[in-house]
Amino acid sequence: MRYDLAIIGGGLAGAATAYYACKAGARVVLLERRDVNLGASGSNAGSIHAQIPFDPFRHLGDEWAKRFSEVLPLFSASIELWAGLQQELNGDLGFAAKGGLMVAGSDHDLQALHRKAAIERAQGLQIDMWGADMLADRAPFLTEGFPGGAFCPIEGKADPFRVTPLYLKRARELGLSLMRNTPVRAITPDGQGFTLDIGGRWVQAHRVVNAAGADAASVAQMVGAHVPMDAHAIQVSVTEKRPELLPWLLYFTSEKLTLKQAAEGGFLIGGGWPARMRGGPVVDHRSVLRNLALAQRLVPALDGVQIVRSWAAIVNGTADWRPILGEVPQVPGFFLNLFPWMGFTAGPIISRTIAELALGQQPSVDLAPFAL
Repeated sequence: MRYDLAIIGGGLAGAATAYYACKAGARVVLLERRDVNLGASGSNAGSIHAQIPFDPFRHLGDEWAKRFSEVLPLFSASIELWAGLQQELNGDLGFAAKGGLMVAGSDHDLQALHRKAAIERAQGLQIDMWGADMLADRAPFLTEGFPGGAFCPIEGKADPFRVTPLYLKRARELGLSLMRNTPVRAITPDGQGFTLDIGGRWVQAHRVVNAAGADAASVAQMVGAHVPMDAHAIQVSVTEKRPELLPWLLYFTSEKLTLKQAAEGGFLIGGGWPARMRGGPVVDHRSVLRNLALAQRLVPALDGVQIVRSWAAIVNGTADWRPILGEVPQVPGFFLNLFPWMGFTAGPIISRTIAELALGQQPSVDLAPFAL
């Protein structure tokens, strides 16, 4: 059988693309070289972002932020999808969107947040600037003395252990063929679409979606396309359960940090701290200690908290932080679903749109600015 669509990659991007394509009535096969949700999609900290990240803003500047800000409407559109996703997929995704607070560690950083907020607002994102008094009043769990922060009311969290599996479960109910432990060896245009070599066996499809995350560049090379994407090893930690304290996604401008409290009480501490590579990604205890110290500097109630688990994963990245999306111009029928760093947030809307494009339907959002 020739499939309408072959999708490479069993993370959130691949699973969600498969779901939306199957929902549209397409014959779809998903090929995963190991098992599903083992990469960044199942190993990230579960943050739902909408603000421009501060660390690259600090280093790359206002002009970079203005260019990057073109992705913000994608985040907003995806968060709208997230809000109804539990009902659509009929399952608990641990989703909550109570807001995200970016705390300024200095007066200089607060001025930078004001500049960044102006760029974000120009893209339609609501950003509320809080001064020191408002910060102390609304966030009494913070260390005293910070000059202010930026609050975005649509940010939040979801559970990365649940999202991809539920998308896949619903896609399989709609007819998805899922092939685990099936690395793609070669992709060859065959006149009617593509033939994919899966190790002495072949899969044929009219169109192909590359949703392979950190392996996307090597997959794209199989059809002669150069994708400027690389891989980074980063890590996350979770603490013991503590009484309910933190309602929001929390950031800190002084160094990389995301902090949030799960419904069961544990704190997830992340922000992109580096892990080590030893055959695969492994936790670097130095990053654990620095990440925890930063969280404790911001939230004193975390003093003495125990880390119960830390884990590392490979994430995909681009130098300018922008996604690479849509059909490859020189390879008709070959599509890219590649969203670096914050693909967990953008996954639902991007995947729905890629499925629409691959099936010749009207796209939900315009991906043209992010073409290869």
